[in-house]
Amino acid sequence: MKEKILPFRQIEWWVVTFLFVSIVLSNVLSSPIFSLNYQQGTIYFAKIFIPLIFLATFYLFHIKVFPNYLKDGRTAKFIIYTILIFLGSFIGIGAFSMNARFSDDFIIPFYFNSLVIYAGYGALIYILNQLLIKNENNLVYAYNILRSILIYIFVVIFLIQFQRIAGEFVAILFVFIIPSLFGLVFYNFFLIYGMQKQNRKGEATAYLVLLLCIIAGIFITIAIVENAGEALIAGLILIIAIVAIIFPISNFFFRKYDNYLGQLDSLTVKVDQGTANLAFLRSQINPHFLFNALNTLYGTALQEKGERTAEGIQKLGDMMRFMLHENNQDRIQVAREKEYLVNYVDLQNLRIKDQENIEIVFNRSEDSCTGEIAPMLLIPFVENAFKHGISLQKKSWVKISLRCLDGSVHLDVNNSIHRSNEEDPEKKASGIGLENVKQRLQLLYPNKHELIIRENELEYFVHLSVKL
Repeated sequence: MKEKILPFRQIEWWVVTFLFVSIVLSNVLSSPIFSLNYQQGTIYFAKIFIPLIFLATFYLFHIKVFPNYLKDGRTAKFIIYTILIFLGSFIGIGAFSMNARFSDDFIIPFYFNSLVIYAGYGALIYILNQLLIKNENNLVYAYNILRSILIYIFVVIFLIQFQRIAGEFVAILFVFIIPSLFGLVFYNFFLIYGMQKQNRKGEATAYLVLLLCIIAGIFITIAIVENAGEALIAGLILIIAIVAIIFPISNFFFRKYDNYLGQLDSLTVKVDQGTANLAFLRSQINPHFLFNALNTLYGTALQEKGERTAEGIQKLGDMMRFMLHENNQDRIQVAREKEYLVNYVDLQNLRIKDQENIEIVFNRSEDSCTGEIAPMLLIPFVENAFKHGISLQKKSWVKISLRCLDGSVHLDVNNSIHRSNEEDPEKKASGIGLENVKQRLQLLYPNKHELIIRENELEYFVHLSVKL
């Protein structure tokens, strides 16, 4: 499966949202609001609303304004919206900052530092994009890894300069807890879960024991050096969490991911098989119809009437143009399929025009057919009717009805049957046309078509409805 660039704009939005929501929740729970005095209350609300203003600013610019500018390139609109967002956020953050005495004047250092961090991140991403994606390098895998690392690095840099508002808990969460969790999950995926998938259970157990021993050694060392017995308890809790929570949950998602990849590969194989089958079916259909048309012209030429032969050649020319230019397309206009069908019936009428015992009825709506359909779905049933339904010695008939409704096409074909007639060399053909069209209907219109075929000793009936 081809590597694709991850949806980093959405990833950045969710990372920043998680960051600021963590800051807000940490500040909300840091102290009971009812026990605060006026100055403490202003600081309390400032620590809540300043992160929310930052989050709203990031959303408006990074998710709305800047992507729209990249799409439409309207510089004036981009500059106006950027200035409005800057002024709104600057005034709001400045008001809360001064009221909480985070700054002595309206020039807020951490606000402008945040802008510099954001600009620096954007500049590095641009350079990364030029080096790894543009200029035909297309190093998508390396780009995804490096950009993910840059997101984390700049989040940590932002927290360092935002620590007066963010608080200690959030810093510990993003600097220590989250990287540790990611490290444990990757360790499990590559060295424990990966070994188990390869039936190397002994090595998987060894890597698990090694990890637990390293963690135990770290916390024992801390307990001895710092003379802190609680470090042993913390280490024990961490080991239990790894064995009982972190690894089982991560293994569950790993298995889900493997199942997803398996289903995706299976669907890819089925699609490839369907495409190959469809191409093969089309390659069978085209020569089959060409032979029928040439055989009809052969019968017309035997009657030595130049006008009718010329008319037949014209009809054949239209049919050949259709097959050459439109038959290989996935979809064509229904009107073009109808036109091909009319030409085919007219061509057959030339051959049997003077036969009194043969009845040809072709009812079709005069309204234009709208919509698109896969080519060569209707003609095999009509061709089959002429192939098996016409005898120059016995009473014969072919009755066709073609209706185009809003969003669907309906074809009804009724013909006589003459099983022992060997006048037409095509009688001995294998008749692959109908089988092909049945397979194409299953491939192209699953649950969107109805095909009813009935026959007895005297006649053959086909009803086909296709939802476009």
